[in-house]
Amino acid sequence: MRPTLVIMAAGMGSRFGGSKQITAVDAYGHAIMEFSIYDALRAGFGKVVIIIKHSFEEEFRRAIGDRIASYCEVEYAYQEIDKLPGGFKAPEGRAKPWGTAHAVLCAKDLIPGDFCAINADDLYGAGAFTEAAKFFESSHDPAEHAMVAYNIENTLSENGSVSRGVCSIRGGLLTGIIERTKIYPMDGGAKFMLDDEKYEFLPKGTPVSMNFWCFKHSMLDEIEKRFADFLSENIEKDPLKCEYYLPLVPNLCIAEGKAKVRVLPCDEKWYGITYKEDMDELTSAIAQMESAGRYPADFGERP
Repeated sequence: MRPTLVIMAAGMGSRFGGSKQITAVDAYGHAIMEFSIYDALRAGFGKVVIIIKHSFEEEFRRAIGDRIASYCEVEYAYQEIDKLPGGFKAPEGRAKPWGTAHAVLCAKDLIPGDFCAINADDLYGAGAFTEAAKFFESSHDPAEHAMVAYNIENTLSENGSVSRGVCSIRGGLLTGIIERTKIYPMDGGAKFMLDDEKYEFLPKGTPVSMNFWCFKHSMLDEIEKRFADFLSENIEKDPLKCEYYLPLVPNLCIAEGKAKVRVLPCDEKWYGITYKEDMDELTSAIAQMESAGRYPADFGERP
């Protein structure tokens, strides 16, 4: 069975100020996720599951969904704030989605086996999908998962700070991820702000997570059974903003010795649109890739 590509497209993207998931980033009207889909299909992935909101479905299908369906098998999962375990209900006034782990949980019934979970608004590069496909081909342990790691200097924006998960690795295996915020480029790597408004240096080559996860099917059960505990611990403390983030679950599994996560190094340059000003760099890079033949002008046929 070929792995499934799961694309999380239900986030709100407040800093960008628009629907990044369907924003055209080339002269042909393609959105970022279409390049990821193309790369995944070429690497040997099977169907695609896209996680959206019900209210966004008509606009999404009209903008890019119908086009994607012309060249690959697509199914939709719906992340809504009222999709909660028994005994819980969404707090009054809550509008924010419950986070990336909850998004994947909403797609659980559509994922038949191994899968990769990625963000809709990140351009990961073909090399990331090639490494993921190799991992699935070579790993047969249901408790072994993987994460694609990028070099910090390849993931930054010149237009403002970013947040990244800084990885700790031992023997090729992930031992933990620490979320760092307010990361800025600097000579030789990057810097991030500490709570006391001082900066700490992250040297070039520091591995960071861009939320590109390669999961065996067993991870879905872990995500599901830990969600109620998360809500019990957090819903009263932060009812409107707490989020069940995807890295939390493998981190817990690693700590408990229930799973291991192999780190797949990737030298690709990440592109995204965290800020509106990032669009020029992204569209220029994609235009160069298309001119070089890395991506076709027409995605109308399965690679």
